[in-house]
Amino acid sequence: MEVLHLNKESFEKLTTQSEKAVLIDFWATWCGPCVKLAPELEALAAEHDEIIVGKINIEDKENVELAVSLGVNTIPALFFYRDGKLVKQLIGYMKKDAIASQLGL
Repeated sequence: MEVLHLNKESFEKLTTQSEKAVLIDFWATWCGPCVKLAPELEALAAEHDEIIVGKINIEDKENVELAVSLGVNTIPALFFYRDGKLVKQLIGYMKKDAIASQLGL
């Protein structure tokens, strides 16, 4: 499955209504580790059909407000949801296998 680009509205709908687990990446174009993480997340999404991977660019004003409301103060920040509940947060760059391991995939 491909990585979805989300905004506040699509984030809320996806994280509360999805039957699959959801991994959200808060990122920015100026963030080196975020750019480096993108292909790792694309590979993770391609290999794991049981999750949905989404990205939220915090450079968009609407998305900044969402990130602040969730306590994001470092990027890349990965938020993992199951059954509409936040179950894990990961900060910083890591390879797809490390992410999968941290999330129990």
